[in-house]
Amino acid sequence: MGCLALNASFEPLTLVPARRAIRLVLDRKAEILEVEAGRQFRSETHVWPVPAVIRLVRYVHVPRRFRRQVTNTFLFARDEYTCQYCGCHRRELRGRQFLTRDHVMPVSRGGENAWENVVTACSPCNNRKASRTPDEAGMPLQTSPGEPNHVHLVWAVRSVTDTQAKYIRMFYGETALEALRGGLDRS
Repeated sequence: MGCLALNASFEPLTLVPARRAIRLVLDRKAEILEVEAGRQFRSETHVWPVPAVIRLVRYVHVPRRFRRQVTNTFLFARDEYTCQYCGCHRRELRGRQFLTRDHVMPVSRGGENAWENVVTACSPCNNRKASRTPDEAGMPLQTSPGEPNHVHLVWAVRSVTDTQAKYIRMFYGETALEALRGGLDRS
């Protein structure tokens, strides 16, 4: 399990490996807010608790454009690892089948690599659709693609402990935490 790293404003940023977290603490770039009970890092002369939550000492500006880039990891999480054409979940894929990124309006026809134009598709559906629109291929989308909320993007692909969830709840509220635990809200 990683360590939850908070910005100086207590905004959840990311999960970092525990070794990286302790390095930030030792370099006085972060402070420990919560520790993992019973776990320690040891050196020849020192013992440090393994951090579960750290807070950066100085505020780090994270540009909006960086936060919302389309990546397969975030795309598949947004679409709940389900093909948006046939509804097949990744657990149901067999053999050489896998999830892919499909452009609703194909790139070959001017489509962009934007949240509103990409969906998760299983490889058979993506091959069947080819360079056509869903209407032309007779393959209606199950949901309308759109840009997801940043907090959903970041946390949908990670699991957090109850201790770490406390800080997500504190910054974003209970509804964001419920959405993360119960699936993505596409609004």
